[in-house]
Amino acid sequence: MKRILFPTDFSEIASNAFVHALMFADSLGAELIVLHSYELLQFDEQFFHENYSMIYDSVQLSQLDMFREEVPKLRHLAKALVNDKIKITHRLMEGNLVTTIQKAVREDKIDFVVMGTAGTTGWDAFFVGSNSGSVLLGVEVPMLCVPLSAKYHSIANIGFTTRFRAKDKKPLEMVIELAKKLNAKVKCLYVKTTTSDVSIETINLWKKEYSKDPLSFYIEVNDAIKETVLNFVTNQKIDVLTMLTYKRGFFEEA
Repeated sequence: MKRILFPTDFSEIASNAFVHALMFADSLGAELIVLHSYELLQFDEQFFHENYSMIYDSVQLSQLDMFREEVPKLRHLAKALVNDKIKITHRLMEGNLVTTIQKAVREDKIDFVVMGTAGTTGWDAFFVGSNSGSVLLGVEVPMLCVPLSAKYHSIANIGFTTRFRAKDKKPLEMVIELAKKLNAKVKCLYVKTTTSDVSIETINLWKKEYSKDPLSFYIEVNDAIKETVLNFVTNQKIDVLTMLTYKRGFFEEA
């Protein structure tokens, strides 16, 4: 059984993403693990010697109280949407967001992470400056980032950006497998810039290799990579866009 990790701070952004996580888990017959993490404030004990442990205890208790208050709300929503068809486990962990998610991914053998994002303006601000962006660069499993404005509906078209490199094939095949389970199509985009070095022969080999899969290729000649990707998402009615980080920026040519 697949396992999906859903980190939450119980905010409106997270609540919206929880619906996506629930429906995604239901579609895959997966288990959903809900994680709430919190950081203890760092104090200099020499200035807070007498109240040091009291401050920490107070923070921990307040987080535990919030956890106890919010978890039943999530369970109520899950029952309403999927009628308790999926297994949901809750975890409360102390530590920073990226570290606790990395730990949960290892310990719970997570296959996917679903997380809400504030949807900050600008690609760079989102992928570099947001919590979701930090997590995205810190975990080794696929991650679905859900903006607050994205309301759930069934997935029909999955976009995949590629540079036709050998290391793109494994994640592409994971996306194809996912698409088959969701009865969706994969639309693979390559933005060919003036500095691109991918040959027509390579592209044709890929087309032949995946000819029996629910996959189509789109080659766009344009140096404006970001704008081209955004237009592709709109024109092809992409529901979920999958991209590889390469441990660098999404739109950088390497």
